[in-house]
Amino acid sequence: MISSISRPPYILLVWLVLALIAFPAQSKAAYQYEKFVGEYLGEGLSNEGDDLTKRDLTVKIKPRRAGFSLTWVSVTHKSDGTLKRKSYTVQFKPERKSGLYGSAMRTDMFGNQVPMDPLKGEPYVWARISGDSLFVYAMLITEEGGYEMQVYERTLTLNGMQLTYSRVRNGEIMRTVRGTLKRVK
Repeated sequence: MISSISRPPYILLVWLVLALIAFPAQSKAAYQYEKFVGEYLGEGLSNEGDDLTKRDLTVKIKPRRAGFSLTWVSVTHKSDGTLKRKSYTVQFKPERKSGLYGSAMRTDMFGNQVPMDPLKGEPYVWARISGDSLFVYAMLITEEGGYEMQVYERTLTLNGMQLTYSRVRNGEIMRTVRGTLKRVK
């Protein structure tokens, strides 16, 4: 009989049931990155103006305590036979919006992992997952007060992933890279 149950515990029970129903949906959204976890190796072509250059590409995506880390390496084969290597690692944590991840690239004075500040010349980086694609965006404010936007689209395939990268400065496409990577781990 309901009248024998006091109202506060009954209301608490209803809230507990609602929380248990909602929790799996939030948990699922927070771990959308899991299908991307692994190591990928491949190559691509960079297009900058009329110049085409070959690039060796590596991508590593690992789960971490509250989100995931993304490491990517690009080795450019220059026309004079030299190699230019760039490597980046960014930690991402889930945001309140489903499929959106904020970067955690530095530690603030309270020990919290936070994004960098584009007004200080640092890139502001975030990630978004849509279906089988992981997008990483990096926005920079130029010395002149304009903007530069870099977009990495990594789309899962049967054997690995396709990479499409673009760098746009004040609306002008500066560089594109397209590559194919195979999952190795």
